[in-house]
Amino acid sequence: MKTTIELNDELVQQTMQLSHIHTPEELIRTALYEFLRKLKKRELTTLRGNVQWEGDLDQMRTTSDE
Repeated sequence: MKTTIELNDELVQQTMQLSHIHTPEELIRTALYEFLRKLKKRELTTLRGNVQWEGDLDQMRTTSDE
């Protein structure tokens, strides 16, 4: 998708310097990826306490796949 947006030059330059990202396009892709990852992680936390696990960790730790 192509779009035209106006970005804060100082913010872009500072972020590119600190992240060692070389182009604004790469910076935007990385920012979108990281934002999506954060949202998915937050979504996973809503499952806490809602999933019933019925396993035996001690058995899993000692069982071999061989």
